[in-house]
Amino acid sequence: MSLRRKINAILIDSSDMINEQNQYTALVQPRGFDVILLLRIPVILIYFLAINALLLLLCVARPFHRNNVYVAGKLYSKISTLIGVKLELRMPESLKSGGPYVFIGNHQNSYDLVTICAASQPGMVTVGKKSLKWIPIFGQVYWLSGNIMIDRGNSGKAHNTLKQTAAKIKQRSLSVWLFPEGTRSYGRGLLPFKTGAFRLAQFTHTPVVMVSVSNLHNKINLNRWNNGTLLVQFSEPEVVDNSHNAKYWAEYFHQKMATQIAALDEEVARRDKAE
Repeated sequence: MSLRRKINAILIDSSDMINEQNQYTALVQPRGFDVILLLRIPVILIYFLAINALLLLLCVARPFHRNNVYVAGKLYSKISTLIGVKLELRMPESLKSGGPYVFIGNHQNSYDLVTICAASQPGMVTVGKKSLKWIPIFGQVYWLSGNIMIDRGNSGKAHNTLKQTAAKIKQRSLSVWLFPEGTRSYGRGLLPFKTGAFRLAQFTHTPVVMVSVSNLHNKINLNRWNNGTLLVQFSEPEVVDNSHNAKYWAEYFHQKMATQIAALDEEVARRDKAE
């Protein structure tokens, strides 16, 4: 073998050895972001289990209490700090003393559970799908908190649930939270609104309050400490009268919320650029 071929063979063998060593090192030594993930996940899991156990005891002690949802929302929202998100809530003074209201919010992904829930208010319940109650512990907490379960697969039952919700608003002076999109958007923008929330507001003569949240899609990376700021903006209460039908009001509030979300996203982008 010529000297040149011997040198090339040695270089190739050395390169293979270096690659193998790098692969081994990657396996036995976690990278920086892996360390963050390994530290964060157990803490989140322990906290989540602890608050669900606490909430279950609270709800058993005072089932369907008007402030159970408020307490649960505040406890769940603490997880936002653990996942590196800073929540910034903006609420008009007029909302702090009035009510009841029909709150409507944009439904983005599963992180809503630990972010937008910070917007929960005293004397408020949510409307959610009936299947939630079968989730171990969380489902029982959701039901005993006094939230209203709706059977989406049965339009007749869903209509009856709307009537029950209206009765609760009137009898117990409860505010109700709904996601008018009806499902998570997962980065598809603000989806079209269903009319249920607006029919409810018309029937009960209850003002509507928008709760607009800046973009959450692909924002959270559990492998980094800081996942930025999430803006949560309450609107002023707005009366939904019978001068227009529910479809009109659905489109009206959809446009208003889309505009508000765009403004919030622009503000977050400016902040991120300045940092």
